[in-house]
Amino acid sequence: MQRMPTREGVQEAADKIAAILPMTPLLPVEIGAVRCWAKAEVLQPVGAFKIRGAWHRLSALTDAESERGVVAVSSGNHAQGVAWAARELRIAATIVMPRNAPGVKLDATRALGAEVVLYDRPGEDRDEVAARLVAESGAVLVHAFADPWVIEGQGSAGIEITAQLGRQPSNILACCGGGGLAAGLALACPESAVVPVEPEGWDMVGQALAAGEIVRVSANPPATICDALQPDATKPINLAVLKDRADPGVTVTDEEVRTAQRFAFAKLRLVVEPGGAAALAAALAGKVPLDEYSVIMLTGGNTDAASFAAMLAGE
Repeated sequence: MQRMPTREGVQEAADKIAAILPMTPLLPVEIGAVRCWAKAEVLQPVGAFKIRGAWHRLSALTDAESERGVVAVSSGNHAQGVAWAARELRIAATIVMPRNAPGVKLDATRALGAEVVLYDRPGEDRDEVAARLVAESGAVLVHAFADPWVIEGQGSAGIEITAQLGRQPSNILACCGGGGLAAGLALACPESAVVPVEPEGWDMVGQALAAGEIVRVSANPPATICDALQPDATKPINLAVLKDRADPGVTVTDEEVRTAQRFAFAKLRLVVEPGGAAALAAALAGKVPLDEYSVIMLTGGNTDAASFAAMLAGE
C-alpha cells in the first residue's frame, strides 16, 4: 500500500529544503482595504514551488533506486523541479511532457539535463506513457501531485509561511492542479483554511471535494491559459488528505487570471505565469474573504517574454 503523507514528513521536507535553498519572500500586498501576504514561489531556482516536492522525493531514494533513475509527468514546472533535483543528485531523469507545453518549459527542462518524451494532449494518456517507461527501465515514478514525498515537499512552503508570519495563516489561497500543494499546505498548517483555486472547467479537486469521490474532467473541457493546472482528475491520496480539511474550492476565468498577472507585475514587480496567478485572481475578484493573515500562493513564473508582453499589453 502507498504510505500517506504526514505533518512530520512535511517538517522533514522543510528541514531538508532549508539546508539547500533560502526561504522565498512573503510579500505584503494590498487588495481592497486589506493588507495580506503573497508567497513568491516564482523566485525559486526553477521558477516554481515544484522544486520542493522534487527535492524531498529524489533525496529520499535509495542508492538502488537512484541508479535506476526517475520518470515524471509534467506540463513544465514539476518537470523542471525533478530535472533540477536529478542534476544535483546525479540521477537520470526522463520527463513525459505534452507536445503543446510552452516552449520555455520544454527548453528549460532539457537544459537541466533531463530527457523529454513528448505526448499528445489531448489524445494520449500521459500516465500510460509514463507507466510504459517505468516498466521498461525500472525507474521510480515521481508523480506530480499524488506522491506522498512530493505532497510533503510542497507543504514545506507552509512551514516557511508560519515562520515568516509568526503564526499559521488564517487562510491560504493555493493555485491548484491535482491537489499536491493544497494537500501539503493542509498538513503543514492544520489551523489554516486551505482554498484550492482552479481554472473554470478544470476544477477537478473542487468537484471531488464536493462529491466525496474522484471526478474526471468532461469530454470537452474549456480551453484555459493555465497550462499548469490541467490534470484530468485528482488522485485518492490527495482527496484523502483534503477531505473534511480544505475549504470549498473556487474557480477563475482566463480574464481574471490575466488581471492578476498584470497586478503582480505592477504592484509586486513579479513575473507570474497564468497557472501561478490563479490564487491571486481569486483574491482580486473577491471570491475568497481576506484578512491580515491571509496568504496567496504565487506558484510559478515560467512564461516566455513574447506572451507575457502581449498579456501586459492586453492583446
